[in-house]
Amino acid sequence: MTKPRPVEFKWRQFEPQCILMAVGWYLRFSLSYRDVEVLLLDRGMSADHVTVWRWVQRYAPELDRRLRSHLKPTNKSWRVDETYIRVKGKWTYLYRAVDSTGASIDFLLSARRDAAAAKRFFQKALCASNHRRRGSSMWTGILPTRQSWKP
Repeated sequence: MTKPRPVEFKWRQFEPQCILMAVGWYLRFSLSYRDVEVLLLDRGMSADHVTVWRWVQRYAPELDRRLRSHLKPTNKSWRVDETYIRVKGKWTYLYRAVDSTGASIDFLLSARRDAAAAKRFFQKALCASNHRRRGSSMWTGILPTRQSWKP
């Protein structure tokens, strides 16, 4: 008698360990779906790159949700960077927050550079489970003007 599979892997042709290994390779290293397909072939498993893509689409958000709480806590000094990059042929804005040791806190890709996108990013970054919530100050690089500053 075989051991029952977890519900998340019901009706999958491959074993859960193989699926998680392939998704982990794709997420952890800078590999294409075809590279992961070759790695699986080297280990005796024949899976198409489209199958690997489906696994990543299905299991990556769940892995992120489950593993984010186990990340190393960041320190209270962190920086925010905003840049304009090309993703799959389209220009998008990348918001990224890192702490002083270089540990990534969070990132957000946005089609527009507006206050709503910045607010969405800061809410996401400040609510990250690996970010400390003690009283901290944030340096934005903008000094108060004479009109807005009142002693």
